[in-house]
Amino acid sequence: MSTSPDGVTPIRPASAVNAVTPRARAKYLPFPRLESIRSRVLAFAVVAALLPSGVMLGISYNQNRHALENKITEDLLSESAQSARATGVWLKERLYDLRVFAGSDEVANTLDRPATGGRASAVANSQAEGRLRDYLLSLHERFSDFEQLMVLDLDGKVVASSGEISQIRLPRDWQATLHSETQIVGDVYWDPKAGRAKLVVAVPAQRADGRLIGAFAAELNLAPVRLLLRAFARDSTGAIFLVNSKGYPIASSEGMTQVLVNTRMAPPTMKNLLNSARAPFTYTSFGGRDVIGTLEHVPQATWAIISEISAKSAFQQVRHFRDVSLLVIALLLVLVSATGYRLGLLIARPLDLLTKAAGEVAAGDLAVDLPEAPGGGEVGYLTDVFNHMVSRLREGRRELDLIHETLRKKNEELELLSTTDSLTGLDNHRELMRRLNHEEGRCKRERRSFSVLVGDVDHFKQYNDAFGHPAGDEVLKAISDIMRESARPVDCVARYGGEEFVVMMPDTAATDAFELAEHIRARVAAKKFTGRKMTLSIGVATFPEDADNAEGLISIADEALYQAKREGRDRAIRARKLAKTGS
Repeated sequence: MSTSPDGVTPIRPASAVNAVTPRARAKYLPFPRLESIRSRVLAFAVVAALLPSGVMLGISYNQNRHALENKITEDLLSESAQSARATGVWLKERLYDLRVFAGSDEVANTLDRPATGGRASAVANSQAEGRLRDYLLSLHERFSDFEQLMVLDLDGKVVASSGEISQIRLPRDWQATLHSETQIVGDVYWDPKAGRAKLVVAVPAQRADGRLIGAFAAELNLAPVRLLLRAFARDSTGAIFLVNSKGYPIASSEGMTQVLVNTRMAPPTMKNLLNSARAPFTYTSFGGRDVIGTLEHVPQATWAIISEISAKSAFQQVRHFRDVSLLVIALLLVLVSATGYRLGLLIARPLDLLTKAAGEVAAGDLAVDLPEAPGGGEVGYLTDVFNHMVSRLREGRRELDLIHETLRKKNEELELLSTTDSLTGLDNHRELMRRLNHEEGRCKRERRSFSVLVGDVDHFKQYNDAFGHPAGDEVLKAISDIMRESARPVDCVARYGGEEFVVMMPDTAATDAFELAEHIRARVAAKKFTGRKMTLSIGVATFPEDADNAEGLISIADEALYQAKREGRDRAIRARKLAKTGS
């Protein structure tokens, strides 16, 4: 037993003799007790670094993921809707061309010749078939979307063709199908000789009295459809497929192969796509790829558009943000931990002042700034170190606030880009459909009406080919300015796609809408453009007189637009006029 310097032996309490020292006690505890000032300072620095940064990371990550999910959904819906509409227009135009071809006198005269015997009749038939073949060859040279053009009699025999085809596969009830549906759209098949996918379509050939005398058929070149789909595909990670009702692909933005032609979308997946149209979800696509996709029906056809994006790459951007943020936090944690450890080694100021200041910081008040200790020395140095640590924490919070503000501004920019056409500055297709659906709901509730104008620049492709795309872009921007200036502030002026524009006018009757259409058309016709005069064809439709929903109204106005095209362009036509004329 030790004695004090003055020779008196100290007396210890009995409990103190058997007490376990703090160092020994720590061996039996699952967590450290942080009894030393150094460990407490270190723990505080780690928590102060992790808590705000972790919370900010979680909030930012969820916001970015939610925004990215919304953008992916909007992009897929926009791609599928635009692709479906453009594909429907392409097929409609091809069938319209065939009906025009089928109405030729050469076709009718050849198919309707009486079957009489004799050498003279045979010679006459041979001459008629020769003229018909020359007619088909001339059409084939002028219309590149058709691989082959053929005329068939009622027995399904090829009377004349623009190529070497002598027989074509038609359904057994093809005559009844032509009577009931006025068209036949076959299944896609692979032509090994040509090395590409083809499709056969047919329309009826009739006499003047309407009696069926044969069929006018064609092999379609699907290359324009691939280019069309590729134009709407978002990037290399996305793909757009045109499929039939059974799930077999007809065309693809990535190109067609013999294997793909014979590959069918899994029936359960196809059923889910059909049942969940315009509602993107994750599934396994052609080639076993995991994708996020949606389906959109092609107007006036049994086809559908499937727009997809790789599930792996869809969230690559937000995963990259998460990884970078975690790395920054790890580095910040290392830095703060090192600083805290250093502060713990050098701590030597009064515990009451340190406890009070640390308590304020732990409560989230980073405005703590200890006054300079009088006399300097160890206490003064401790004060400087503590103030420095709090300053670094404030800088970290400011940096996180700056990151959050930057992300907010980026989100606002993305929102603006997602609703605006980059070339003309008008609303884009997605924003137009949102405004249309909103206006439809409002007008149904309040029993009001609104009108739409669908305008298309006449001969725009020829202008582009003659003067170049920059000049074409200037034409689109000038016409956009005319529409924006002519419309009211409450109207929605949008670029619908390509050279097509739409004006949605709330609380506007058909007569007023037609006057605006004529005003816009006249201004475009009067404006001077580089090289030549440009005109505009416009279709006008009104809700609910012409259609009881937004998509139907656009479709009716689009029909009126094509009626204006057929009647010579540079004109506006109301949907009511279209209905009265039986078009």
